[in-house]
Amino acid sequence: MRLRFIPEAKEIVERSRFVVHDPYSMRGKWRAEGNGPLHVEIGMGKGRFLIEMAQAHPEYTFLGIERYESVLFRACERMEGIPYHTPADQLERLEHPEMDEDLSVPQNVRFLSLDARELTDCFAPEEIDCIYLNFSDPWPKARHSKRRLTSHEFLARYEQVLADGGRIEFKTDNTDLFSFSVDEITSAPHFEITELTRDLHHDPELCRGNIMTEYERKFSKLGNKICKLTAVYHAGYTS
Repeated sequence: MRLRFIPEAKEIVERSRFVVHDPYSMRGKWRAEGNGPLHVEIGMGKGRFLIEMAQAHPEYTFLGIERYESVLFRACERMEGIPYHTPADQLERLEHPEMDEDLSVPQNVRFLSLDARELTDCFAPEEIDCIYLNFSDPWPKARHSKRRLTSHEFLARYEQVLADGGRIEFKTDNTDLFSFSVDEITSAPHFEITELTRDLHHDPELCRGNIMTEYERKFSKLGNKICKLTAVYHAGYTS
């Protein structure tokens, strides 16, 4: 998907108090002030899922990683109480009125403008308790499979930062990406898939407490089935 250029996005991200501007200096220190379990969403988009998770679970600390400032700035403005900065955003509000619900500002969430490949530069071993991957870019061409956030290359990165017993929660409507992810995780020696469904919204157990992302709302309204899995990391486990 080609991203729309937002000239003011960079400045908005740079001045936002909700962005950690030097995440590299925080490596090994995210828990220094006695914060609760650390949950990280990679590819957080506009931030709705992460903000709602932070509201629902004040006992956790949430960090959202987004590579593109032209997307991240929307989450910053949402936290600042200005969620519709441009005419295109205003049109989106009219087309999706549910996005105009009031979101109170939680204090247990911050954002990082970061490429996911730099994960180990910003987090120390065993520092993260949960990683969320929501509707990640499927990178459909086979030659780009290493870029998928559920590939062996990224699973190896997650192993370096997840606590023993930590988990990955992955959701997508892309059935090919989901099948690929199941195969990759199943063959990864230190991960165990503990939950799996190919129709989340019709699975009473796994859907309990489910918080939807923007894409999840959009795709489910189109009739797309939502797939989800949870994989637990065991340092001494061999599949």
